Amino acid sequence: MTTMTAAAPDTDGRGGLTVAGGAVERIAAQAITELDGIGGAASRVLGIAVGGEDLGQGAKVSANVTGSTATLDVRLSVKYPLSVRATTETAREHLLRRVGELSGLTITRVDITVTALHSAEAETRRVR
Repeated sequence: MTTMTAAAPDTDGRGGLTVAGGAVERIAAQAITELDGIGGAASRVLGIAVGGEDLGQGAKVSANVTGSTATLDVRLSVKYPLSVRATTETAREHLLRRVGELSGLTITRVDITVTALHSAEAETRRVR
């Protein structure tokens, strides 16, 4: 996570603007909740899924901010039977637009990893 420091061209010596990578991560994680059909990412240890996807949590986002640009790496789950391709393209376009307008940064790249597919209804486990 890096930070961005930039002075607007018309500041007249009033100071600069610093946007932390953590702030961009939180903005992106909140923006992804505005879309339907997307859940939290499955937790992983050494690349192996541990437990299931955490639908109560948002997507996991990491941001790399350099100058006035940022790239995002997003991990999420998609509701089955939605198209993974269509859902991730919608999410990518939404993040490019929404995070850009809320942070003032230019989002140059959004990498999305789908960690799981989840059913529309929550599964309940029963002992038989």
